[in-house]
Amino acid sequence: MKVTVDGNSIFAATGGKEFDPNLPAVVFVHGAGMDRTVWSLQSRYFAHHGHSVLAVDLPGHGLSDGAPLESIEAIADWLAVLLDAVGVEKAAVAGHSMGAISALEFAARQPGRAKALALLGVAASMPVHPALLKAAQANDHLAVDLVTSWAHGDTGHLGGNMTPGLWMLGGGARLLERASPGVLHNDLAACSAYEGGQAAAERVACETLLVLGSDDKMTPFKAGTALASMISAAQVARIEGSGHMMMLEKPDDTLAALKAFL
Repeated sequence: MKVTVDGNSIFAATGGKEFDPNLPAVVFVHGAGMDRTVWSLQSRYFAHHGHSVLAVDLPGHGLSDGAPLESIEAIADWLAVLLDAVGVEKAAVAGHSMGAISALEFAARQPGRAKALALLGVAASMPVHPALLKAAQANDHLAVDLVTSWAHGDTGHLGGNMTPGLWMLGGGARLLERASPGVLHNDLAACSAYEGGQAAAERVACETLLVLGSDDKMTPFKAGTALASMISAAQVARIEGSGHMMMLEKPDDTLAALKAFL
């Protein structure tokens, strides 16, 4: 579906069902340089099991217009405007990586609007290596290669796709290659600059699930559990054998964790 947010046409997948603001809403927020398609399995499940779903393309990503938002705080504020635009007062928010810290900040800023949080591949801070930032700023394909490699665990590097004939690392690279020039750098810079994770975590009041990959190189499991300890009502689901891209590397395990929580 298309919705106008801050004057821009924004696309959100609804999981194959018409969006109904009267049903419990779940908003899925993607990570840096990515789009709604990382949530294909999870968004369809919840849409067909009693929820209204928005797997959103953030501004400047996927099929959404506008410039990419330049900070995690800006994305958090934008999520509240998105809910206003679709007529939803309160929603569960599931975010991955950049989307996870944006959801965390949203819940801290809008405590009455976050019904629950599911934070995937997350840590209180997400510093980005200067070499990666430099490559992304230059629109060098090295940035795509580095993110794709670091984001996947050992299984992803060896194959690992549940669909025969599909290549997990190749699919990850194609996803990042679809981003417009400058988008990946914008997003990585926003993650690297964000310093509010601990303060936000301490203000979050809603039930929170952290879904963490056992082999995550980008937001290590230890860093994720440290964040969980800062949130008053947090629980952790450990996804064994998964790197940072658990929705794609271990889709069934990730969905099972979300089903049990949401």
